[in-house]
Amino acid sequence: MWGVDAGEPHRAALAPGDLALIYIGPPEASFVGRAELASAVRDWTPDEGAMYPGDTQGGVLLANIEEWDPPVPMQAVVARVDPTGSNPYVQANAKDGFQNAVVLITEGEYAAVLAVRAEMSA
Repeated sequence: MWGVDAGEPHRAALAPGDLALIYIGPPEASFVGRAELASAVRDWTPDEGAMYPGDTQGGVLLANIEEWDPPVPMQAVVARVDPTGSNPYVQANAKDGFQNAVVLITEGEYAAVLAVRAEMSA
């Protein structure tokens, strides 16, 4: 289960089968895994609400969860995605962490995280 607040940008864009990267913000600033969305955003059932550790009233169910050890540092991904440091969006996320729980990224950005992960695991 992953909570998604009602006012979260891109909430309606989430669909079953979407792939997600799981990111922990500063000071860790690392990608710690990935998962597949098993549902669109929806309200928690009473049982799910009782189990969910946060105060969010709904979210998505996750499937095929991979936990990464070691995690993938944001800075390593930024060096791959924006080697010249010229993309203000990428640089802002690198500096401040993602400001929203749901951030849409490009296929290339997703692939960059996986490539860094593969290099670290080799």
